Amino acid sequence: MVYTISELANLAGISTRTLRFYDEKGLLKPTDTSEAGYRFYDEEAVLKLQQIMFFRELDFALSDIGQILSRPDFDRRKALEEHLQVLQKKRERIDALILTVIKTIEELQGGKKMSDKERFEAFKKDMVKENEECYGKEVRAKYGDKAVDASNAAVMGMRREQFDEWKQLENQIKELLGKAVQEGKSPESAEGKEIARLHRKWCSFTLKTINDEIHAGLAQMYTADERFMAYYDEKVTGCAAFLREAILKSVNA
Repeated sequence: MVYTISELANLAGISTRTLRFYDEKGLLKPTDTSEAGYRFYDEEAVLKLQQIMFFRELDFALSDIGQILSRPDFDRRKALEEHLQVLQKKRERIDALILTVIKTIEELQGGKKMSDKERFEAFKKDMVKENEECYGKEVRAKYGDKAVDASNAAVMGMRREQFDEWKQLENQIKELLGKAVQEGKSPESAEGKEIARLHRKWCSFTLKTINDEIHAGLAQMYTADERFMAYYDEKVTGCAAFLREAILKSVNA
């Protein structure tokens, strides 16, 4: 089957302008172009467009998609299997949120009252999954599956008040970090000591044991791993390094 640019655009639910843009970027070249300039796409082009749209759905940059698809070892089946896993996780998250909304509506209509645990179950599950996907491999390698599983269980077992306090403390630490760095404070200052103390308290919500060694190990990860650094340096550059030094100074005091 061969499609014109308009036919393929309608089939995929995108605009012809998008297809022309993909052509300009070298992502999806027409299979053939007539003397009059009309573009035509065969089955292979259709499959490639599907792959591009899968990657776009997962928020990949166009430049990254181009590099992936142009690799000699690109495996379409493997890529689709990976897409499927990600989409299934998204579906699980959405299903959990939908269930929470349905239960809340039923309660507002005079139905069964939800427990505080039920109200926040989906949000906590989502956060645990996100943390696992972002940092799980490195943290498990450093501290072991048992410690990480216990930490995740602690999050899921939090009451609403505990969860709120934990998240508020996290935001407070980030705010204090940003202010300390912008004001040029030293990690050894009173502000640095307070940030280290609050961070240790924050860790205690999810870690059964939080001693100097564990605290120092976490501090080192904040600058050794670019994802942790990006999290703390999101608004003010230097916060991750400040937090690391503040914690190390506090445990060595």
